[in-house]
Amino acid sequence: AMENRGIVASWDPKVQHLTVWDTTQAPIAIRNGLAGMLGLSEHQVRVIAPFIGGGFGPKIMMFYPEEVLLAWATVQLGRPVKWIEDREENFYATTQERGQVHQAEMALTRDGRILGVKDVFLHDAGAYAPYGLTVPINSQCTLLGPYVVPHYYSEFTSVFTNKPIVTPYRGAGRQHGVFVMERLLDIAARELGMDPVEIRRKNFIPPEAFPYNNEIIYQDFAPLVYDSGNYEPALDRALELLDYKRFVEEEQPRLRAEGKRAGIAVVNYIEGTGIGPYEGARVTVEASGKVSVVTGIGTQGQGHFTSFAQVVAEQLGVDVKDIHIVTGDTDLFYWGAGTFASRGAVVAGNAIHAAAQRVRSKILKLASEKLEAAEEDLELVDGTVRVKGVPASAIPLGQLAVEANPLRGAVKPGAEPGLEATDFFGPERGATASGVHGMIIEVDPETFLVEIKKYVVVHDCGKVINPLILAGQIQGGVAQGIGNAFYEQLHFSENGALLNASFMDYLLPTATDVPNIIADHVETPSPLNPLGVKGAGEAGAIPVGPLFAQALDNAFEDLGLEIREIPLSPNRLYELVQA
Repeated sequence: AMENRGIVASWDPKVQHLTVWDTTQAPIAIRNGLAGMLGLSEHQVRVIAPFIGGGFGPKIMMFYPEEVLLAWATVQLGRPVKWIEDREENFYATTQERGQVHQAEMALTRDGRILGVKDVFLHDAGAYAPYGLTVPINSQCTLLGPYVVPHYYSEFTSVFTNKPIVTPYRGAGRQHGVFVMERLLDIAARELGMDPVEIRRKNFIPPEAFPYNNEIIYQDFAPLVYDSGNYEPALDRALELLDYKRFVEEEQPRLRAEGKRAGIAVVNYIEGTGIGPYEGARVTVEASGKVSVVTGIGTQGQGHFTSFAQVVAEQLGVDVKDIHIVTGDTDLFYWGAGTFASRGAVVAGNAIHAAAQRVRSKILKLASEKLEAAEEDLELVDGTVRVKGVPASAIPLGQLAVEANPLRGAVKPGAEPGLEATDFFGPERGATASGVHGMIIEVDPETFLVEIKKYVVVHDCGKVINPLILAGQIQGGVAQGIGNAFYEQLHFSENGALLNASFMDYLLPTATDVPNIIADHVETPSPLNPLGVKGAGEAGAIPVGPLFAQALDNAFEDLGLEIREIPLSPNRLYELVQA
């Protein structure tokens, strides 16, 4: 993440209360853990996760030593304590992820239908494994992709090494599985003389097969069942945006005749999103007519405030500007898990939706009494409740909130004061998002620098709450995927010393390296939640590695290049071409 970790801890000895400001993705879990370690009640500990400049998984870790040590130190000293991680410490001590080595094979019929896949791999777990086998199990499950795979064998060995701690990082093992499957399909297409696009199309799970049971167990211990999907429309749309047929038949031959190495690639992927356990939310209509929404998850730039406000606005008929969202404060909302695994909209969003629905029911019941009209004859519009077809017969939400909290007189039996409700949502299993990435590149034959000429994404995350925010998630993910595919790599000496622990030596893509991304969406709503949404936080990053590999193979197909690794720096690409 661009922002390193930081913590401020303050102990108030008068009231025996600890407050911790922490760049964490899981403030409630941090509160619970600190209370247990320090021998305090959970109500004596408040953890606030302010706006954070990126989390991506490493900031879920429970616990980094500093989180416990600063809390302990402020209790001992009775004074606030602050710690900010520097960049070198970030490289050494903040968790990493991506190291796997696979040996895989695929059996197919002569016409390109998959018969089976076997994959045996090593997973680098770093020095410690605080999240157990989450990452390699994700790799195993995601490998199957959007394809019918009748027979599948997977085995991995997780190896402790003298490298930084490994925990999930945006994609959390899914990149590896997608890379293996998409590369196997590319190799198979070459061996069988098939178009890489058509071999994929031939093996898609048909839309009538959903929900589709892969008959293996996912990392959340639920069966790996794809809830919904329709993969061909997304593929066709990506090909259209890429202008695939014209490029292959007209543009690419012309460029090659000019001596340019141009390549094109299209890959598919799935992403398990929105896993449990649950999240909760409280929605309150205030006497001012404003609406407050509190939930336990934190935010790191995903657009939670806007998306959550839209969910509430749709139920209560108020302007999103009149909705105030609060996240990441354990004193304001007690229960929850955190922000990770592309679950914000799926889990917290549906909890907010449920709470807003309950408030809506309270509003309609009270308004029907005040307006002397049946609930079904009422509508919520512009911060008021009014009788349909009779705009003059209306009452503002703020006035209803006052009426629901009488200063005098008893609350009616079976009723609650105020227009407020708390609710929770826990999915029975994760919702499966999917998509297609396409790319056209040109490779400089002297420097081996890769220029991305066109990049398209067609994504399916179920019902879309906010297209602009979704596009931002996709674009940011692609940028990180480009870093993973072509730039970012930790280098170690033979005795495990990290050699490039600064941005002087660790390469990152800059704005000039990330192309304009053409994004579109198809919608197959999830039947697993009322909003019909699936997660989108990691989809942009997941398939970029195999996309680069396929495009480079295509650009150098006259040499028989077959990329089997990432990242691919220009130096490494030169070595592979020369070999």
